[in-house]
Amino acid sequence: MKHIALLLPVTLMAADPAPKNYTCYRAATPPAIDGKLGDPLWRRTPWTDYFVDIEGNRKPAPRFRTRVKMAWDDRFFYVAAQMEEPHVWGTLTAHDAVIFRDNDFEVFLRPDATKHLYFEFEMNALNTGWDLFLPKPYNQGGKADNSWEIPGLQTGVHIEGTLNHPADRDRGWSVEIAFPWEAFRERAGGDVRPAPGASWRVNFSRVEWRVEVVDGRYRKLPGLKEDNWVWSPQHVINMHVPEQWGFVRFSPQSR
Repeated sequence: MKHIALLLPVTLMAADPAPKNYTCYRAATPPAIDGKLGDPLWRRTPWTDYFVDIEGNRKPAPRFRTRVKMAWDDRFFYVAAQMEEPHVWGTLTAHDAVIFRDNDFEVFLRPDATKHLYFEFEMNALNTGWDLFLPKPYNQGGKADNSWEIPGLQTGVHIEGTLNHPADRDRGWSVEIAFPWEAFRERAGGDVRPAPGASWRVNFSRVEWRVEVVDGRYRKLPGLKEDNWVWSPQHVINMHVPEQWGFVRFSPQSR
């Protein structure tokens, strides 16, 4: 999600629906982090609702469907996402590049609702990642710390089709992410591993660019901004309003 023009005032309408909720079950068996979602854990785990436009019902539904599953155990917070996409492409291969310049999938995590800090991770179809720490939101004077890394992070991408091949039509791409609880300890000021029944504020974003094919390659349509599709609508074009993120409750029950 873009990190410019984020200091605009946030004005929400009284009719805007409440943030989404999701029950996150314990993983009886950890998944293989390869981007494929056929693991027993994921077959037993419910999907979120399909993503909507970042502004919610003020804008049309996304052109392509996106949905997510979540699970947890004593070591990791697991995320799996499935994204419809007729043309899967990616260009960025350098870690901590500005990933949203490609189509991407983004995760926003706030472990403690009483604090302002939160974490962000973005990845593209090439499995290139960008991790950031924010001590507080941009509109409260926060500045992203790009030096933060996620030791022990596991990510995987699976493409149902062919990457960077405009001559055919793809079905989409899926990702798996395993966030180690331990990676958040230093910046969060302690162990963030949730107790059963605890909740985190979480949201997911998908950045999607309209493209055309020129000389056998994908090219963004000039003059058009990206689409931003999310799990829990923000009601403004700004992912950095944690008060609008969804609530993820960590259940003691296993799947």
